[in-house]
Amino acid sequence: MSKAVVFGSFVVDLMARSPHLPVPGETVKGSYFKMGPGGKGFNQCVAAHKAGADVVMVTKLGKDTFGKVATDTMDSLNMPKEHLLFSDTEDTGIALILVDENTAQNEIIIVPCALNTITDEEVKGTEKILEDAEYVLLQLEVNQSANESIVKLAKKHNCKVIVNTAPYSPVSDEFLSDVYMVTPNEVEAREITGVEVKDLESCDKAAKFFKEKGVEIVVITLGEMGAYVCTNEQSTIIPPYKVKAVDTTGAGDAFNGALLAALTEGKDIFEAVKFANAVAALSVQKYGTTPSMPDRNEIEDFILAQTKK
Repeated sequence: MSKAVVFGSFVVDLMARSPHLPVPGETVKGSYFKMGPGGKGFNQCVAAHKAGADVVMVTKLGKDTFGKVATDTMDSLNMPKEHLLFSDTEDTGIALILVDENTAQNEIIIVPCALNTITDEEVKGTEKILEDAEYVLLQLEVNQSANESIVKLAKKHNCKVIVNTAPYSPVSDEFLSDVYMVTPNEVEAREITGVEVKDLESCDKAAKFFKEKGVEIVVITLGEMGAYVCTNEQSTIIPPYKVKAVDTTGAGDAFNGALLAALTEGKDIFEAVKFANAVAALSVQKYGTTPSMPDRNEIEDFILAQTKK
C-alpha cells in the first residue's frame, strides 16, 4: 500500500433538516439540528482512512472551539495530527447545511475563514510527506494559491495530484497541466467545460477538454447514473449501487476518499471507481458528512451482499 496526502479543508458542519428547502425570503421550521466535523478535505481524508488508506491530513484551523472539533475527531479515529496548521488570527471554517428531509437534497454555504490563509511557507512544510506519498488529493475550498503551490511541489517529487473540483471555482490551464486526475460532479464538469454531461458521448466531450489541458484521467460523478471514467485507452460509465438515500450531503466526499484509498492499494481506476461507488452508497444511508463514512468491514460486507443479489 502506498501513502497518500489530503490537502484541503476542515469546517464545522452546522446541519439542519426541514420539510423543504427555503426559497429566498422564506423561513422554514426545521425538524433536526446537528453540529459536527466536516469540510470536503476532512470528509475525504476520513473516508480514505476508514477505508484502510495510509493517509495524512493537511488543513488549517483556528485556535478556537471549532478547531477542537477537528482534533478531537482525529483522536477518536486514530488519525495523525502532526501536519495540522493553525491560524493566530482567523477562526476555523464553518459550513451551513440545509437538508430536505423528504428528498435528501441539500444546500450548503461554506465560510472558509482560516482556510483562506494558507501560506507558501506552510505549503513548503509539507514537502517531506509529499516526497513519501504516491498521491495527493485536493479540493477547491482553500485559497487557490496554496493549491497551486502544493501541485508544483507534488510534481517535483513525482506525487500524483488528484483534484476534486469542488466547490466550483475557475482554475488556470497551468494548474490543470500538472494534475493527474480530476473528479468533478456533473455540475462542476459543466461549469468548467461548458458541456452538459448526461450520457457517455457528452462525458467524452467534457473529458476531452480536461485531457487537452494535460489531465491523464477524468472521473465525473453523475449521481443516480453512477460515475464516468476516461483514461487514455477507454471511457465508460460505471453504474451505481441502488440504495435508499436519507442524506446525500457527504456522497461526493465518500466517493473521493474511497477512490484515493483504492488507488493506494493498487486497484486500477475502473475497480477503484466501483469501490468508491460502494462507499458513496453506504454514506447516503446515514445522516451527516464525516460521521457517515463507513469503515472497511462495512464496505466489504456491502460489496459481498451486492454480489450475491
